[in-house]
Amino acid sequence: MTNPRPIDGPLPDTLRPGSFRIFLENYDLPVDIGFHDFEIGTPQRLLVSVEVWVTEDAFAAEDSRAAAWNYDFLRTEIGRLAAGRRFNLQETFVREIYALLAGREGVLALRIKTSKPDVYPDCEGVGVEMASFAGPVPTL
Repeated sequence: MTNPRPIDGPLPDTLRPGSFRIFLENYDLPVDIGFHDFEIGTPQRLLVSVEVWVTEDAFAAEDSRAAAWNYDFLRTEIGRLAAGRRFNLQETFVREIYALLAGREGVLALRIKTSKPDVYPDCEGVGVEMASFAGPVPTL
C-alpha cells in the first residue's frame, strides 16, 4: 500500500486545507442518566457526537496506524465514562467528555453534543451541546 500524495507543490492557496476535524457521530449507548424518579437506575439511550478540530500535525499525513487519531479511544473512553457512574444531567456528562479531550495534544477546538432520542414521541431528541467556540464552526 502506498502513502497518499502529500498536499503541497503547485496547489493554489484557495485549495489548501483550512481545518482538520475528527468526529464520532451519534454514538448510541445506554446511560444511567436523569433526575426524575422513573429515570434513576433505568439506563436510557443517549446519542453522543464529538467533533475535534486538530492541528495539521495531529491529522495523519501517512497511511499508517501510528499516525492516526484513534477513534477507538473516543468510543472506548466515552463508553467507559457512561458505564462508570450515573449522571443526573447531560451537561455533567458532556463536561466530563470535554475534559477528557481538551488536554490532548494537537486539539484546537471541540464540540460535544448529547441527545436523548426517546424522551418525547414528537421530538427527534432533547439534549445539550458544549463547544470551545461561539457560532457554527471555530475560527482557527
